[in-house]
Amino acid sequence: MSVIQTIRDKAAWIIIGAIALALIAFIVQDALQGGSRGLFSGNSTTLGKVNGTSIDVRDFEQRYKMAEENYRAQNYPVNDQLRNQIRESLWNEYVEDALMGSEYEKLGITVSDKEVGDLLYGANPPQMLRQQFTDSTGQFNAQMAYQAIKSLKKGSPQYNSFWGEFVPALEKSRQREKFTSLIGKSMYVPKWLLEKANTENSQRASISYVNVPYSSISDSTIKVTDEDVQEYVNAHKETYKQENERSLVYVTFDAAPNSKDSQAVYNTVANAKDALANAATTADVQNVLANNSSETPFFDGYVLSSHMQMANADTLRKLADGAVFGPYLDGGNYTLAKMVGRRSMPDSVKSRHILIKIADQQGQTRTDSAAKKLIDSIQLAISGGASFDSMVVKYSDDAGSKEKGGEYEFGSMQFSTLSKEFAEVIFYGNTGDKKVVKVENGSYSGYHYIEVLSQKKVETAYKLAYLSRPVVPSDETVNTASGTAAQFAAESRNPKDFEANAQKRKLNVLSADVKESDYMIMGLGESREIVRWAFNEAKKGTVAEHAYLVGDKYVVPAVAKVSEKGTMSVEKARPLVEYKIKNNKKAEIITKKIGSAATLDAVAQATGQQVLRADSVTFNSTFIPNVGNEMKVLGASFNKEYQTKISPAIKGEIGVFVIKVDNVSAAPNPNFDVKAQQANLQQQMGAMTGYRAIETLKKAATIKDNRIKFF
Repeated sequence: MSVIQTIRDKAAWIIIGAIALALIAFIVQDALQGGSRGLFSGNSTTLGKVNGTSIDVRDFEQRYKMAEENYRAQNYPVNDQLRNQIRESLWNEYVEDALMGSEYEKLGITVSDKEVGDLLYGANPPQMLRQQFTDSTGQFNAQMAYQAIKSLKKGSPQYNSFWGEFVPALEKSRQREKFTSLIGKSMYVPKWLLEKANTENSQRASISYVNVPYSSISDSTIKVTDEDVQEYVNAHKETYKQENERSLVYVTFDAAPNSKDSQAVYNTVANAKDALANAATTADVQNVLANNSSETPFFDGYVLSSHMQMANADTLRKLADGAVFGPYLDGGNYTLAKMVGRRSMPDSVKSRHILIKIADQQGQTRTDSAAKKLIDSIQLAISGGASFDSMVVKYSDDAGSKEKGGEYEFGSMQFSTLSKEFAEVIFYGNTGDKKVVKVENGSYSGYHYIEVLSQKKVETAYKLAYLSRPVVPSDETVNTASGTAAQFAAESRNPKDFEANAQKRKLNVLSADVKESDYMIMGLGESREIVRWAFNEAKKGTVAEHAYLVGDKYVVPAVAKVSEKGTMSVEKARPLVEYKIKNNKKAEIITKKIGSAATLDAVAQATGQQVLRADSVTFNSTFIPNVGNEMKVLGASFNKEYQTKISPAIKGEIGVFVIKVDNVSAAPNPNFDVKAQQANLQQQMGAMTGYRAIETLKKAATIKDNRIKFF
């Protein structure tokens, strides 16, 4: 059976190749669109460097293209988002390979051939192999997997995908496991530390306090100068680091279909209704769809009633044979639906078969007549009482099902993936049917002896033909938007004119901050071309010379600000730190008001506040009832020195606090098990430490990322 051969010889390995890039935890995200534009401009092909190790863009793109092709083979929608994900994951893989290769070598972390065998055929095989080579009992058939892998021909796409991508990915994943386990096992938590923590965490405190909120001082009385901001940023450089960024402003011109465009598409579809209604045969239906450039191809098969999830499903089920419904709007398409026919059909089928290829697996030619003669003799032998299982083992050319007695189970949703002749026997026939069919499908052409073993969930199924046309903008709509955007760009060659023209045309000026690695702009979507323009061609104040088409909008961007990698500028940092600086200045004013007050009553009188209480303050909490997340106050609540005198002014998150500790007690923890906590904590720390070690290596590395120059 052609499709079964495809499943065995092609689909499994295509999927394996696609998933190879995702097997390692650090492989996950990025892609090719636009990758060839200016890809090798200039002499450099260095996509980036990691501690001096170069990443060549040609090798990178070759790996990328293989991944993209694998996704396409699985019918994934290869859009900009997926492309970006593949590229990002591939970049992360290259970076980690460059960093970890030397570390693995230093530590002697390798993966032997025996380990590879265990990974592939052991008790815990990769999920992909488990899915493809599980027998009828639900058990992974390692021998079947081994034979299938062994049969791969050197130099074939399947061979290269498996041994060139899938297995190396497994090996790297195993090395990573060993590394993280090695680092994790080094974690140790002493018992005395846990006992001390338990003692501290059992403490409870009651306090009295005065809170003078920062809001009691008007913001208008506090001035924050550029020098203040710079001084604060300099004192907290690690917190206010930034990557290369561009602050953009942009305006958009709508090129989406309007009501006139929608009506035109509706009329076009409506005009085809009679032709579709009069189409008497399948060929006639297909011709009507082709002549009207239908967006939806004709599926010459039936869909179970329970699987009909489309718009107007209830109405479509009630159509008489040959009747047409519509036009109606289904998603972004105007659609006509014709009821071609209906029949009973199972939701799932279990069958078994024997395949006699016209060209066998050894490349020797078997004539059509020889194949037909052999399949007829097999059919006759089984009819006479011969064992089906023995016939499968002796004669079937479908190696993928030999170990299972030729058995396969299919769901109705797989109908279109099967050879039509085979699918119709098992889904349109009845349980117990035995039939020989010929399948013509390239190198897998041959004769199948099929027996239908069982059918489940039989219900009414419908064959429908859909003539659909997308609602798209007309040339007039697109040209109007494009022309208006181009005129705006031509008249707005500097920021002043950009702003003035936007006001004149009553356009909303939107803004966004983007980094080199961004592929999306908030509010626009996939906008990599604009990001590349902003970093490769534009400077502060530059307005794009032309509009960019993003989705159904023409966009004219301008660079408002340029932020280079390093510490934030005063302008960039001010919105983030101004309130903190104000609170610091307010805290100084409040502290002066408190002065030398020696009691809480005196503090309350000096600041115009009340003395309040907080009971059940727990040491291991991060929150004080009716106060909030005030960690400095929480710590001071367990300082026994403040049982005899009030604390000094404590600068908190919402105000300045002065406290007095009324009582500190302890609540015993009878369930405390130091050994269990020690084991649990060491396990948690070990699980995170290996990952953090790799992230630390990345942060410490010198990584030069040139991707913005290539794609």
